[in-house]
Amino acid sequence: MISPVSHPYHLLPFPISIPQVWYMEMPVVSRVYLTASVMTTAACALDLVSPFNLYFNLSLVRQGQVWRLFTNFMYFGSFSLDFLFHMYFLVRYCRLLEEGTFRGRTADFIFMILFGATMITCIAPFIRPSIPFLGSSLTFMMVYVWGRRNEHVRLTFLNLFPFTAPYLPWVLLTFSMVLGNPATIDIIGIIVGHTFYFLEFVFPVVAEVRGWPIRRLLHTPAVLHYLCGTYHHEEAVRVDFAPAHANAAAPPPPPPPAAAAEGQHPHED
Repeated sequence: MISPVSHPYHLLPFPISIPQVWYMEMPVVSRVYLTASVMTTAACALDLVSPFNLYFNLSLVRQGQVWRLFTNFMYFGSFSLDFLFHMYFLVRYCRLLEEGTFRGRTADFIFMILFGATMITCIAPFIRPSIPFLGSSLTFMMVYVWGRRNEHVRLTFLNLFPFTAPYLPWVLLTFSMVLGNPATIDIIGIIVGHTFYFLEFVFPVVAEVRGWPIRRLLHTPAVLHYLCGTYHHEEAVRVDFAPAHANAAAPPPPPPPAAAAEGQHPHED
């Protein structure tokens, strides 16, 4: 008798541990972001790379160091309790979004991250004092979007104060300020998260109800759909939401009564 195997990793030719299973079960975008963040922090801890070569500096970007536009989102400080705190929120809410709201929509999820990173990068040069690493703001943006998309989920803070998910960013912001941390990074994440939430989930509904000619302001580029293999999925989704009678072939019109009568009772000469 063959017992059912609950996980496909039994087919691998080598033993796999629980952390490996947890890692491999993560959605691809969340797994890539987590890996890049941990490897970047490890490289800095081993003095293979200096954080001074990674932080965001608009003047240095203009001089050709364009990698700073990406690396500043991958470094969350040295290995410490604060680093683990950031990794927890990155993994948890990035994964919840990818497996929930953006399930089967990898290209749309990547577009959300690119939109948030671009908007945060545009805001950062105007902030004083300057913010060298912007990954925390991007993580806070994900927390905000997840909270607004799961407004009925109940949470507790330190098992003492219950609240619903939309208040999670504000609870974390208050707790961070109590600990003496600046609120600028978190507020940027809230602003960018609210902007994306409004443009992606609120504006299309309002535009459709009021009959505006422009129904959506955010469109995932087709190249992302092709790269992620979700282009045909988007077409299938549109077909699924179409009315059942929209794609059905129209039945032929009934014959006129006179013609039908002639067909049943032909005239005899």
